[in-house]
Amino acid sequence: MQNQLIAEKQDFTHLQWSRIRHSSGTAGSFLKAYSELGGRKTYYKLSNYDNVRGVIGHECVNELIVDRLLSLLGIEHLQYQLIHAEIRVNEKTEETWLCASEDFKQKGEDKIALDTFYETEHTDGETPLDFCIRMGWADYLWQMFVVDYLILNRDRHGANIEVLRNKKQRTIRLAPLFDHGLSLLCSCQTDDAVRKFDVMEDRPIQSYIGSRSAADNLKMIPAGHLPVLNSLREQDRAELLLGLDGIISQSLLDKIWDMIWKRWCHYEDFCHTR
Repeated sequence: MQNQLIAEKQDFTHLQWSRIRHSSGTAGSFLKAYSELGGRKTYYKLSNYDNVRGVIGHECVNELIVDRLLSLLGIEHLQYQLIHAEIRVNEKTEETWLCASEDFKQKGEDKIALDTFYETEHTDGETPLDFCIRMGWADYLWQMFVVDYLILNRDRHGANIEVLRNKKQRTIRLAPLFDHGLSLLCSCQTDDAVRKFDVMEDRPIQSYIGSRSAADNLKMIPAGHLPVLNSLREQDRAELLLGLDGIISQSLLDKIWDMIWKRWCHYEDFCHTR
């Protein structure tokens, strides 16, 4: 997707926002919308929205940062645009930043949430992890565990992993990793909260495949099967945070990089012990 960050304000007041899930690519409880032009769908979502205060979160910024991070690491993922926009929700017009993504299905594919697919296809006593390994998706899972540790993703529920099937061609695959808004410092809305946030704390997460601990999920990766990733470097900070000054606070930008870098260094140490 070109033009990852569109700073010039766009008029998106025509979009109809709802909490109804139009696509697994926008799963969750945040407001979503979509548009279609020439048979091509684009999906939009907002950061955390309050009916009184409007947009109060920065999850859409997280999506762009994680998009850039996964590109640097060489991990397949859904790409996002961060767009400066004017929107209209509940008869109120607001200026905000939203994120946009394109449909990741290929022609002829349909989609189903992994948890739904598992319920219909697993054998007796087979866990979601065992089921995915049997399906040949182990490498995908190990990458996902690493990503979710680095960004402390709190929201890897069973609909945030997507199964794509082409019945005519008899192919089946997992969709590229997507939906990383509820990660990093998503809970911090003030500089004081940012200052107090411990970037290495192993906070409880939602993980359909793994446990409630992102750190423990790393330990589930078998020895000798750690993903081969591009190395993250300190100078990558500039690329990760490019253009985000003024969109979120400097203290938040600094702490986000601190979190990613310290967790990456811990992951490298972890790899050396395996």
